[in-house]
Amino acid sequence: MDRAALRQMQAPLRERYAADPATAVTPLHARGDLRDEGVTFTVDGFAGPVRAGLHEATGGDGSDACSGDMLLEALLACAGVTLRSVATAMDLRLRSVTGVAESSFDARGTLGIDREAPVGIGPVTLTFTVDTEADDAALQRLATSTERYCVVGQSLREAPRVVVVRP
Repeated sequence: MDRAALRQMQAPLRERYAADPATAVTPLHARGDLRDEGVTFTVDGFAGPVRAGLHEATGGDGSDACSGDMLLEALLACAGVTLRSVATAMDLRLRSVTGVAESSFDARGTLGIDREAPVGIGPVTLTFTVDTEADDAALQRLATSTERYCVVGQSLREAPRVVVVRP
């Protein structure tokens, strides 16, 4: 897709959202349940169910997906799509792109061993290696704009609210 095609595809959406901002509020959802024994939770993913469990650092055996890795996967996917969209809008030709998301967590926090130890991952670094003829200034703008417009990345700035209810 080139810049003109992207703009043409998004033009009606931009017009509608500018005229009626309420139409831009887009619901998202994920579903999951307790399908198996053990300390696991199965999430209905795009490509099928994914069973998440405890990381080996917190007592898991490594046979289940780690939700921290899943978070990094979602972040990398969003940032990768955003990077490609921004590059298209900037009219940058990307011959190839590889991305890596990296972070760590202190298991003492989630296990309640040390109240001073943080609960959560961080900091997160996303590294995109791009084969392009773009200059350094364009690559910096690409990085800054990708960070600015990545929905998942921006969402990490605020902790989610957890609600527990009865059926």
